[in-house]
Amino acid sequence: MDALIDTCCKLYQANQPMLILGGGSNIVLCEDFLGTVVLVETKGVDISEDENNHYLSVAAGENWHALVRFCLENGFSGLENMALIPGTVGAAPIQNIGAYGVELNRFCDWVEYADLNNAKLIRLSTEECEFGYRDSVFKNDLLGKTVITRVGFKLPKVWLPQLGYGPLREFDAKHVTAKQVFDCICETRRAKLPAPAQYGNAGSFFKNPLIDTKQFESLVSTYPGMVGYPHCEQQTKVAAGWLIDKAGLKGYQIGGAAVHTEQALVLINKDNATSADVLALAKSIVDKIENKFGIRLEVEPRMITATGERSL
Repeated sequence: MDALIDTCCKLYQANQPMLILGGGSNIVLCEDFLGTVVLVETKGVDISEDENNHYLSVAAGENWHALVRFCLENGFSGLENMALIPGTVGAAPIQNIGAYGVELNRFCDWVEYADLNNAKLIRLSTEECEFGYRDSVFKNDLLGKTVITRVGFKLPKVWLPQLGYGPLREFDAKHVTAKQVFDCICETRRAKLPAPAQYGNAGSFFKNPLIDTKQFESLVSTYPGMVGYPHCEQQTKVAAGWLIDKAGLKGYQIGGAAVHTEQALVLINKDNATSADVLALAKSIVDKIENKFGIRLEVEPRMITATGERSL
């Protein structure tokens, strides 16, 4: 970890361009990056417990899915809904990863980072991380100023299954096991998401938009099958994949980039796509969904140019 902090601090303080990567699964490289790429590969999991919870302190470079599997193998339940999300543990808090009704902040106890100005280690509580839907303080006030070093997890010993999404609804909460949830999530994701070795992709390309519940209810009167989930009293989270599918865009292609035919949230490199193809396809989808439903989609992956990050 010392080498990671030292490298990042020296580059930052010298005002040298730097790209810190975990697994690199949530980016679109629009151009060759003209700077230093720092790959985080720190390892280690420390475990403790009290009467009610298991506590894990996990190095930022640990693989996320491997951590989920490790927890199940050791009787620590809670993270199974987030199985097979690509990337590393240190990247997980940045966008508050989540899937199938569970987000990281539900089980995150703290996040430790190094301040790149002075190499000082700082630990933030869950509240101080300002977690939101695919959002955190690391994408806002602390953007570009830190490198995450460790993440702490608090996993209750009394497990409460989260079965509100998709195929999980078929389980009986009184009899289901965490392993059954894990297996179901893995099977579902493998059926819908293409392997990167088959088709290059950055996973889910668009966030599920949050809209006013009154707007959602109005849209449902026009589109009775619209998929949405209550987010809070005033907002509903709409399934972006449903919107893209309903707009007839599965298989839609610009240049070598296409919408995956099995999962409309995924854009794939179907035939030697350029970054320009991917960005043009994404922008076209955003425009078509806004024209049809009055909802503007936001992209999920970071788009990296030669000198830094750009917007769509």
